[in-house]
Amino acid sequence: MKLGDPHTFAGAYALDALDADERAAFEEHMAACPDCRQEVAEFTAAAGRLALASGVSPPPELKDSVLGQITHIRQEPPPTERGPQGAPSSGRSSRWMRGWMLAACFVAAVLGGVAAWQHQEARDAQNQADQAQASADRMAAVLGAPDAKAHATSLPNGARGVVVTSESRNRAVFTASGLGSPPDGKVYELWFDDHGTMRPAGLLHPDRSNQSTLMEGSLDRAGGVGITVEPAGGSRTPTLPPVGLIEFPA
Repeated sequence: MKLGDPHTFAGAYALDALDADERAAFEEHMAACPDCRQEVAEFTAAAGRLALASGVSPPPELKDSVLGQITHIRQEPPPTERGPQGAPSSGRSSRWMRGWMLAACFVAAVLGGVAAWQHQEARDAQNQADQAQASADRMAAVLGAPDAKAHATSLPNGARGVVVTSESRNRAVFTASGLGSPPDGKVYELWFDDHGTMRPAGLLHPDRSNQSTLMEGSLDRAGGVGITVEPAGGSRTPTLPPVGLIEFPA
């Protein structure tokens, strides 16, 4: 399947709003497009940070205040890149404009109100957000690396797994789409396949069908990545055959 303009599909991909054919076509495009890998990473990270918030109904006066201010406060236009003749460039900037519009809709849908924290809860949430931001930055560095390579595999029940590796960063990012929950008391565990020896590389969140994670440990000379079903908390070595295995090209 051929996408009309694949650069506009990054947000929809991050929100799992594409059908199977569109998702496969976008993943093929993303493998050769660092801009789209970067945008997917940032949308995914934003979703993770929003999940830390606790939504409550806004106070009645908030709506009146906002509506009153927008009638007389001039909004700044989005920055645009200038082409050789001084005309705005429609490439990267227009994609970011569409991306941020989608992100704004996503924020409204997820929060549904104003995020409110008590003092201690706010500090705990801030610490979690800082950790999430640091992880997102490292993940974006891998996805946006000049030598980043994407490798895909099929997972159980029509799910999809994509691993992006960067030798210069010596790290890997795993993305799952449409992944069903593991059996009760079990968890999906990632592994670096060091040419026959499986090295633990982190656990996936059991309740998220779509997620991206920076794999734990260095890429080094791994020849592939595997995913297995393990007891809660993970295992030091795989206890079952992989439900998904990606072998890297030699």
